[in-house]
Amino acid sequence: MARSGVTFGTSGARGLVSAMRDDVCFAYVLGYLQHLASLGEFAPGARVALAGDLRPSTPRILRACAAAINHAGGVPVFCGYVPTPALCFYAYGHGIASLMVTGSHIPADRNGIKFNRSRGEFLKEDEPGMRGQVVTLPVDQFDDHGALVQDCALPDPIDVLSPYIDRYRDFFGDNALRGLNLGVYQHSAVGRDCLVSVCEALGARVTPLARSEIFMPVDTEAVRPEDVALAREWCADGTYDAILTTDGDSDRPLIAGRDGLWLRGDVLGILAARYLRACAVSTPINSNTALEMAGFAENVFRTRIGSPYVVSAMMDAAQSGLSPSVGYEANGGFLLATHVALNARILGALPTRDAVLPMICALVAARDHGNDLGALASSLPPRFTLSDRITPLASSNSLAGISSLRDDVARSATIVPFAATSGRVIHIDETDGLRLVFDNNDIVHFRPSGNAPELRVYAEADSLTRAEQVLVTGLALATPWRD
Repeated sequence: MARSGVTFGTSGARGLVSAMRDDVCFAYVLGYLQHLASLGEFAPGARVALAGDLRPSTPRILRACAAAINHAGGVPVFCGYVPTPALCFYAYGHGIASLMVTGSHIPADRNGIKFNRSRGEFLKEDEPGMRGQVVTLPVDQFDDHGALVQDCALPDPIDVLSPYIDRYRDFFGDNALRGLNLGVYQHSAVGRDCLVSVCEALGARVTPLARSEIFMPVDTEAVRPEDVALAREWCADGTYDAILTTDGDSDRPLIAGRDGLWLRGDVLGILAARYLRACAVSTPINSNTALEMAGFAENVFRTRIGSPYVVSAMMDAAQSGLSPSVGYEANGGFLLATHVALNARILGALPTRDAVLPMICALVAARDHGNDLGALASSLPPRFTLSDRITPLASSNSLAGISSLRDDVARSATIVPFAATSGRVIHIDETDGLRLVFDNNDIVHFRPSGNAPELRVYAEADSLTRAEQVLVTGLALATPWRD
């Protein structure tokens, strides 16, 4: 981990493709399997499911992972190039370990390996156990450049997509989207054809759009200007009721209504949770507070930012008997800790990020609003969130600046740049960084990035214009922390 430049954390192992040599990937998978063995979740002869996204480097990394599984005495089960939630749906259902070769939304010169346990995602408590593994590489299997001396062919892929598609048809019904005309922005998402199949299975008319053979790093939380323009262009003539897409490994959704405006992920999460009649909702502290204002969820649990924290909170809620228990993040990924019973049908739990479920929930819920996603979103209390970052900004500087600001607020609830427009600070939240709530319900939140030298700044207010002003003020306040 220290020498390779391939870091390990909540998203698994990630690094430059040039650093993710066969021997490095092999070592990571051995450490992963040894950690699972210590938990009783892996032994020689056990099956391990693996899949990948559409990056050019993914097939090679998959072969290195399969070689490591073979070396450890396991049996690789290749699920193909499929969405992460489709892989997890299969693996969790069979109680076996699984890994996904993906870099999610990061550029194609980088990649990663996302690890799962037999019934759910890796959590924060798994990290020390993984880091502590002593791994011995079979040196005769690699050349001087770390490449496998003898290539390891992947097994023939099994079909995990059909059960994944059936999951939604069985719950929503094959007429759920009948009459809707949907565009699916395909770019290079691994689930691009699967998403078309799901929507068609539910009765929609679907047009694939802008398929690319070159990998494109589409980020559902920081939407590229060209993707903003594309959605508006596609919707300009009124052809489509909605445009749907996902990130690279298809576990995070992005959806726009007939106005061509992409919905923010935390708004989509609220709409999905409300449609599913969630009793308990777990979401990070930076997600839109329209959730609490909407009032449908009896229990709301705010966590630190990162899917392991959301997973942990929603599973705790489920174990406490709260059901349905769901979770979501600002990037749109939606998780289901318990089954949902609705309209005499049952949807089983899937405690990993899923892109399909929240988009279908929103489309079905929009039936009561003239199939207009914009009108559906407007039925929520008016709260608007924005975010940006200051980079480069060393973590030590960010922490020092936040500490100084915290002291200033403790001495006086008035912060000069915000005083005239936002009023006094009435609440401080230090769940993850420093989050300040003002008299008029404006919110500004400062948080150092956990894996990059940058400061994230989040803003929330009762109007988009006001949110923009809060964000600009917050960025201006923190920029001097660089010095």
